[in-house]
Amino acid sequence: MLIPNSFGMTRRRLLNTVGVGTAAFALPGGALGKMPLGQPQTAFFYRFKLGSAECTVVSDGQLPLGDPNVAFLNITKDEIARELQDNFLPTANAVLEQNVLVVNFGDRVVLFDTGMGTDKLFGDSTGKLLTTLRQAGIDPANVDAVVMSHAHIDHCGGLVADDGKPNFPNAQYYLGQSDFDYWTDDAKIPANYPARPHFLAQARKNLLPVKDRIHFYKDNEQILPGITVLSAPGHTVSHSIFMIEAGGQQLCYIGDLAHHPVLLLEHPRTQFAFDTDPIQSAESRVRMLGMLAANRVPLLAYHFAWPGIGHVAKQGEGFRYFSVLPQMGAVSSL
Repeated sequence: MLIPNSFGMTRRRLLNTVGVGTAAFALPGGALGKMPLGQPQTAFFYRFKLGSAECTVVSDGQLPLGDPNVAFLNITKDEIARELQDNFLPTANAVLEQNVLVVNFGDRVVLFDTGMGTDKLFGDSTGKLLTTLRQAGIDPANVDAVVMSHAHIDHCGGLVADDGKPNFPNAQYYLGQSDFDYWTDDAKIPANYPARPHFLAQARKNLLPVKDRIHFYKDNEQILPGITVLSAPGHTVSHSIFMIEAGGQQLCYIGDLAHHPVLLLEHPRTQFAFDTDPIQSAESRVRMLGMLAANRVPLLAYHFAWPGIGHVAKQGEGFRYFSVLPQMGAVSSL
């Protein structure tokens, strides 16, 4: 509708006009809204170049841990509160991301870790991987390799659907042998491990059906052209990170080397409740982050704020994380 003279329209006429057709969206108290509240968060992805390869980060959804004082150990409540407040982060709930990396080398497509699947241990905000893959134009059937940093529920949980069919039917799988043996064996997992039944059930559901398709990698092994395993145990018995190279450029996928970009970096020997060996995990974190900082290698962290891409630098006795959003150019130029 054309309004020849907007200054001549009275307030009453304007409100009457706007009210036509919008009554269905009237909010309590007489306010008007253009759309209903409570819309779901859409799936999302982020794409960038790494040398000759194309990388896509897709989300399996946010993973809320709850009270950070329960998850982060050998650190005082006051120190946790200070670190979070100083970085403008909420103090009551440590919310992690799940950043799943897909690397298209041209002749093969490699996916790193698979999210929670259908398990709702951490609520309904997880389990989005298959949706975000398809939104990003990636058919799960076209994935040639699934590389798992370890066998925790939020990393192997998306391998197999509830009907027993593999979500990545044409892929070869890669995992550490010790992790497979540990997380599928009821006798090995300590009785007091957090949410133990979920971790055991999901490891068995997702790993046992595809055991004959798993390549059990070793430290420093080049499992595929451009992908080298670096052992970083402690979070789990054979937790590993991966150096990815394409066209002369590097990116390190660090899995769960650090879950939080502040609480596990400012004081990197802070322990995490889900570690199988918290002391060993902290030593692996210090060693590997020190290497990445010294060599200025960009990293992608599974649980850091979306999309988890950045650098680490030494800061005092710990490290500082610098989040970076690469353009369609090279990551190493950041």
